[in-house]
Amino acid sequence: MAQQWEVGVGAARCAVTLDLGELHPSGHGAFRLDLEVDGDLVVAARPRPGLLHRGVEKLMEARDYRQALALADRHDWLSSVTSEVTLALAVEELLGLEVPPRAVWLRTILSEISRAAAALLHLAGAATIPPRGQAPTEVPGMAAREAWLDCLEAFSGNRIHAMTTRIGGLANDAPDDWASLVRRAIEATRAQLPALLMAVYEVVPAGAGVLSPAQARTWAVSGPVARASGMDQDLRRDVPVLAYPELADVIEVVTGVDGDARERYRVLAEQVLADMTVLDTALDRLPEGPIDVPLPKVVRAPEGAAYARMESAIGVNGAYLVSAGGPTPWRVRWRTASFANVQAMSAALPGTPVDDLAAVVGSFLFVVGDLDH
Repeated sequence: MAQQWEVGVGAARCAVTLDLGELHPSGHGAFRLDLEVDGDLVVAARPRPGLLHRGVEKLMEARDYRQALALADRHDWLSSVTSEVTLALAVEELLGLEVPPRAVWLRTILSEISRAAAALLHLAGAATIPPRGQAPTEVPGMAAREAWLDCLEAFSGNRIHAMTTRIGGLANDAPDDWASLVRRAIEATRAQLPALLMAVYEVVPAGAGVLSPAQARTWAVSGPVARASGMDQDLRRDVPVLAYPELADVIEVVTGVDGDARERYRVLAEQVLADMTVLDTALDRLPEGPIDVPLPKVVRAPEGAAYARMESAIGVNGAYLVSAGGPTPWRVRWRTASFANVQAMSAALPGTPVDDLAAVVGSFLFVVGDLDH
């Protein structure tokens, strides 16, 4: 007879608690997973996201467009810049604003930095999963992540929540020596990431948690989760915004065929390596000029609706805004990569050994704050 187990991260009481390691993004919030287990194999899974109950979309509807940027920054807290910029793009579409070229290129570079830093922590989280994982202080690649956080701190004063995006541009320009700091982080990433991926392979078994191409389409997953199942898609190439149209010649999209947990991590790691060329080229092509459009203290968007989307480290971020002509949005709706990725676990987890659950769950690349609606 099959047993009913409740597996949780951050749960007060449950039959089994998955320890995904100190560095894993999901360790910072509540996420529950109902499992039906027969022997040592999972036979059915039902994810239960949204347990933080932050109500971010409704909070944004009670704040003006500038204040809403702070909430967007904290949605996917590992990739804060891409969330900020996504919301700003939607507001700017409503306003009909044209952002200065230098701000566009700097936003692109900052978004790529945010993507790299987030991806490195997702990989490091996998490499620390007990019992086979390494100690957090010994994981390769963490020095590279710190180098990316140094870049964010030098630009914005903040290491995690950059809060540098403004409606119409950026809060400030890059410091004089910033390009050299970014290039040092690029070299550190190129040097350390192969060893980090090997450390992940020591923890994540091959063939576990397979998501077929048909299942990937059905559940609308995106980012490395989709590409590991053979879906050749990346918004930076397919629906480019910011400076990505001018970087089309150097954007390489990494895909896979196996669709299992190990393949998802491989695609994530190799995408980071490929993106180092994008960053290097963007620094070379960065123009001079102003970094914002002066706006009145109170921004009122005309009546209408706008939708903006960007490719974060873990998939597609989308922000849908409806304006009634006031200083606050009438309706806000987020399309988050984490929400779709987590739902796909119900298709991929059956057949997974219980001992491999932590590694497979982590491979769906979610951040608990990004699950909230």
